[in-house]
Amino acid sequence: MIGSYMRIRIQMSGQRKVTVGILVIGAALLTTEFLLIRWYPGHQEREQQQALKLLPYQNSAMGLQIDVAAAIYGKVRDSGKEVTISRWKLFGNGPSIAISLKPNSSAQFTPELLAQLETAGVRNNLLGYQFQHMTLGTRDAILIWQYDEHSRSMNVTAHVLAPDRMIQAVCNTGSGDQDLYTEACNETLKSIQLSGPPSNLPETDTASN
Repeated sequence: MIGSYMRIRIQMSGQRKVTVGILVIGAALLTTEFLLIRWYPGHQEREQQQALKLLPYQNSAMGLQIDVAAAIYGKVRDSGKEVTISRWKLFGNGPSIAISLKPNSSAQFTPELLAQLETAGVRNNLLGYQFQHMTLGTRDAILIWQYDEHSRSMNVTAHVLAPDRMIQAVCNTGSGDQDLYTEACNETLKSIQLSGPPSNLPETDTASN
């Protein structure tokens, strides 16, 4: 009797362990499904939206206003000749933007320079090269994208003209998510506004990729 009773208890204990194991595994699978299918995509989208949130920066000496993506906005260094804004990253290189002031005496880029820059990617076999001629605010501007094989990052460069000066801004995506940080660079550079005398540009401009 005692032996039978003990065997029954052992069998019941084993069944409970199996039942508990099945319940634990089922709960883990449901939790994983929730995280992967429902929570993570929304979380990732919220993080991207936060990374692309634009934060204002102004430099009176350069006559510059720019909205810097939160993914890039970090430590600001102003040497008087160049402003660098960079985001620290625990592993690898974080994104950064370097802004400098150049002498200039024309409100528009010459057709010859535009033609040279537009064809530079093909002529020099530059990886990931793209060119766009546009207007930023009321200023003649050029945006250039070029992939750096050594650092495995994208450089996005803006040249923006006012009649009395030119702003050059180089945004580097660093070693993170290249799609996200390229978009952050694009949004940042396209927000550049220069104070000063009007450029008096024609109502239409050219654009090419």
